[in-house]
Formats: sequence, C-alpha cells, structure tokens
Amino acid sequence: MNTSSRRGGFTLVELLVVIAIIGVLVGLLLPAVQAAREAARRMSCSNNFKQIGLGLHNYHSAYDQLPVHSGGTNPNIGNRHLLSFLVGLTPFIEQQAVWQMISNPRVVNHNGGTRGTPFPAMGPVPWDRNYTPWLTQIGTYRCPSDPSVAPANFEAFTNYAACIGDGIASNNHSCINQDGSINSGCMPRRGGMDRGVFVTRMPTKFRDILDGLSNTIASAEIVVDSNTLEVLSTVVNRGSDAAFFVDPTVCEDTIDPQRPQFHLAGTSANNWGSSQRKGMRWTDGRPVMTSVTTIMPPNRVSCSWAGDGSDGMFTAGSRHQGGCHVLMADGAVKFITESIESGNLSSPSPNWPTSNPAVPPGSASPYGLWGALGTKASKETDQLP
Repeated sequence: MNTSSRRGGFTLVELLVVIAIIGVLVGLLLPAVQAAREAARRMSCSNNFKQIGLGLHNYHSAYDQLPVHSGGTNPNIGNRHLLSFLVGLTPFIEQQAVWQMISNPRVVNHNGGTRGTPFPAMGPVPWDRNYTPWLTQIGTYRCPSDPSVAPANFEAFTNYAACIGDGIASNNHSCINQDGSINSGCMPRRGGMDRGVFVTRMPTKFRDILDGLSNTIASAEIVVDSNTLEVLSTVVNRGSDAAFFVDPTVCEDTIDPQRPQFHLAGTSANNWGSSQRKGMRWTDGRPVMTSVTTIMPPNRVSCSWAGDGSDGMFTAGSRHQGGCHVLMADGAVKFITESIESGNLSSPSPNWPTSNPAVPPGSASPYGLWGALGTKASKETDQLP
C-alpha cells in the first residue's frame, strides 16, 4: 500500500503575520536596549564622580585644603594662575604619570621636537597645544553619556566642573589678579564671590563649609559645547550687556521659541574661539570652561559677560534624562532634577550691584533650594529636605 506525505508550509498570510510580530517585538526591544545602555553609561558617569570625590578628600588629607580652582604659577613664564582644580587632582585619581609630566619641566613639544627653553614646572597656559599633558584626555573626567570627541591635537575635554556658588560678577578672578595681587576696584563685591565650595584663585578648607559637607555641592556635571547652539551646552557671549547680573532670566531672550532646546541662529557664542567653550579644556580654570553656578536649574541657559568668557552664569547639565549628577562636599553623588526649586530667578546676583546690593554678603541664596545647595556658609540648612 502506497502512502504519501505532504509537507506543510507557511502561507503568505502567515508569513506576513510572523514578520509583523517580529517587527513589533524589535520595536519594543530597541528602546529597552537603549535605556539599558544609558543606565550603564549613567552609572559609569556616577562612578567617575565618586572617584573625583575620593580624590578631593585624599587631597585635603594631604594638604589640609582643597585644590585651588584657577590656581597655578608665575604669570610671566607659567600658566598665569589659570589651572583648574582638576589639574592638582590628577595624582589622587590614579593619574600619577600625567602629574609627573605636569609637575616637572619638559623639554619636548607634543610633536616630539626638542625645545630650546623648557616648559616650566606646572606647565604653560592651558591653551598651549605644544604641551602634551594639556592634550591628554583623562577618562575619569569624561561622562560616557556625552558623545563629544576632541579632534586630534586638540585640548582634552571634561564633563565635571567646580561649583563656585550663586554669584555672577567677577567670579572669574574673585578680585585676585593673575600675579596674585589684589584687585582693589572689585573688593566691594568680594562678599558675593566666596559663597561656593570653590572660589577662584583662593584655597578652601572643609572647615570653611559651615553649612555641612553633606549639604553643599562641590562639583556638578556639564555638557561639552559642540558648537550647535544647544541651550544646555552653550555659554552665550552677551558682550558688554550686564543686564543678566540684575535679572538672570534676561539670558533666556536668545532661546528659539520654535526649538526651545536651542538658541536662535546667529546667537553670539564663538567670540572665545573654537576651544574656549564649556568643557573644552579640563585644564582651564576660567569659569566658562570648568565652573558651574547654582542659579539656573540644570540644563537651563548659561551666559557670560565680556569676550573672554569671564563673569557669568554657568549652568550645570548633562545628557541624562531630566537632570544631572552633582558631587556633594562629603563625596556623595546625587542626581538633581531640572525641576528642583530655584526661588526667584529674577533676583539680582548676590554680588551685584556693588552699591546697596540686593543680596548682602552672608544672605541666604535668592535661588531657592538649588542656590542653597551651592553656598557653603549662608546657614540655609532649614531650606534643605
């Protein structure tokens, strides 16, 4: 007896249904994969910050103070007291090799050529591209969520910046000139400049943080400016317009109403050159590169007075959804949301105007909880959760 067997197969309709189901599953899976990857990047970013926090505490144990932000050496042959706190931190985050290059005179340019006059110990100005340490990218100073990559032979980036408090005027020098002398003309504003953990060109000790190490921000995340006029990364150059010293919300007038994550085309942000922008030099202590103020909440607008990116409002931010990491002075890493309470953003800066200041020295920050977290000795702990 002959028997025959028929081999079943998919019909066209069944095949299309299977393909459609697979497509739906892939569509559901991809966002989950992307979210998992960002979660891993965010954890790595937080771990970098923890290493920086440990480095700060070990530095303080060694020298009884925190590294000076915008410190350095001789203004004539050295770095003009423009080095960020991240430079002095290198031997405390397992970057001893980089520190050895910086702390000793070098006779070799980055291209391998021999110099007639050696670089001074502690290096030249931060923008000297002949100096190898200044072009060395340190992984601990980069958050993997920020995709910006420095071109070859370009200054190395950072996503972590010093918190200098809630003042705007003269926060690039704190009334101390490059040669270490006092700028007497700006001294009436001095009380509003030393409100943060880091004070430009001045040392800070843990004993100075009277509000408590766990209540005060030492450092915060920033996003490297990739020259796209993105609000969270761009520092707008407002030239000689100091209106935002009196009302910080003035800086929002350049935001594109149709694309609120970007500034309007033509907004001035490049008078400082291609590398003098937020996060573009981990070595440069000037506020536009490596400082944050606790005025605008994370991912909001930043702006500066003058063509060298000096006095200004430098807002924290990140590529993480909804906020950014901050490093508290006790070494804890916390995530601050964009919706954090920020008081009266139209209030004048604590160090402006110079006559009859609206916020006298020692006053609580006018910028709510966010401002209170950025000041170290204003007795605002009652505002904290």
